[in-house]
Amino acid sequence: MSEEMRSPEPVTRLLLEWSDGDERARDEMLPLVYNELRRLAASYLRRERPGHTLQPTELVHDAYLRLIDQRQVNWKNRAQFIGLAAVMMRRILVNHARERATDKRGGDVQKVPLSDVAAAGAPQDVDVIALHSALDQLETIDQRKSRIVELKFFGGLTTNEIAEVLHISPATIERDWSFARAWLYDAIGGGN
Repeated sequence: MSEEMRSPEPVTRLLLEWSDGDERARDEMLPLVYNELRRLAASYLRRERPGHTLQPTELVHDAYLRLIDQRQVNWKNRAQFIGLAAVMMRRILVNHARERATDKRGGDVQKVPLSDVAAAGAPQDVDVIALHSALDQLETIDQRKSRIVELKFFGGLTTNEIAEVLHISPATIERDWSFARAWLYDAIGGGN
């Protein structure tokens, strides 16, 4: 991978230009973030049931189309972009799971490992709809903690990247992450 693709500076510059209305910047940015988006999509899909009908490329393209359709976003940096891409991918997978559950009347709910969210102990499988519902509940209690889970678990962002996006200290991120993991573990039924 070239140094330019690893460095967030070109992506941040292009995002800022895109925010200022430069459509060319948006088109130049895609090749710089595509591999990262594909890695993120592949990570999501590894958590899904075997034989999932979505492929990483399809998930990236669907999320990217939703991202470029965002008109009110004031882009600031690569971490913000990847974080929003993670949210879009999560929504796509939740919608896909709901459609599948509706088709099968709940007979084959999708599972995702909750190893990063679960409290200490063996990794657990949790269905994507239950996780989405629990995150929605957490958001009503504490929006920041819910956002941290989205960015860390779904977006794959580091503590420092999340701190940059949310404008809070890394120590606060770690405290909120610990609380959110335990809360989600209990909310999803891991504490039974």
